[in-house]
Amino acid sequence: MRAARLIKMVLLLQARPSMTGAELAEELEVSERTITRDALALSEAGVPVYADRGRAGGYRLIGGYRTRLTGLGRSEAEALFLSGLPGALRDMGLDDAASAARLKVSAALLPSVSNASESAAQRFHLDAPGWYQEPRTPELLPAIAEAVWEDRRIRAEYRRQDAEVERELEPYGLVLKAGVWYLCARADGTFRVYRIDRFSSAEVDGSFFERDEDFDLPGFWEKRAAQFARSILRAEVVLRVTERGAARLPYLTDRAAAGEALESAGPPDAEGRLTLTLPVESHQVAFGQLFALGPEVEILQPPELREQFAETAERTARLYR
Repeated sequence: MRAARLIKMVLLLQARPSMTGAELAEELEVSERTITRDALALSEAGVPVYADRGRAGGYRLIGGYRTRLTGLGRSEAEALFLSGLPGALRDMGLDDAASAARLKVSAALLPSVSNASESAAQRFHLDAPGWYQEPRTPELLPAIAEAVWEDRRIRAEYRRQDAEVERELEPYGLVLKAGVWYLCARADGTFRVYRIDRFSSAEVDGSFFERDEDFDLPGFWEKRAAQFARSILRAEVVLRVTERGAARLPYLTDRAAAGEALESAGPPDAEGRLTLTLPVESHQVAFGQLFALGPEVEILQPPELREQFAETAERTARLYR
């Protein structure tokens, strides 16, 4: 633990001209007294750490000293490729590895580009969770993530709608979609998708599995996501929609289904409205989605949904009279 901290301290000082004891203590999550002892230990080991006294003082390396301890370990290299996802790294327990990797890269750069990481971080940021919801990190995510990195099987209990089932899984990859974590895993020779917050237990059994080198995580996820989105569209609504309503329709309902419905619609009528058949999850869900269009949409079928629209519109009109 201390050896890793000393290396990190040297890398920090190599990446910056000077740092105060308070800054080093904050970066390394120790006390300033510990920083003083670590600086002394580095000096005794031959690392030229110089301490400037006074209010504007701090620690710096002298004589153009540069460490050669910049080789990336495997976990650091893997974490570096995810460094644009700080929240995801933290959730998976990889933030320390990513921090060490970034420091090593910074230490290996020429002084003229040593601030490249800070420059990029101030210009680009990825916020994965969706709006209007508080992201929650599943308790079992770090253990499952470790099994994914190491290609180790896990024995898990998974909550389904009707029961809790036990599964032996070969965890291939993790996906973060709109703030929800999913595991893509092989069970009984078939690849499936599991929501990690539905695991009640997940134990790494210690045995390794041989990965299918042809497995493509992005391609698999794209295909399964499209299948899922299409599978829940079990009902249909026939409607007339204005040009303005047609433009908003893909933002209120399933985008792919709305696009296909609009493409297959015939020419507009005398009022400029398109008549189309829209696949929806259910008529109740469709009511919540389509009522937002107000007078830009008219429901033709089914009759019960048309009646619900008419009744709600009448009650709304009475309210505002």
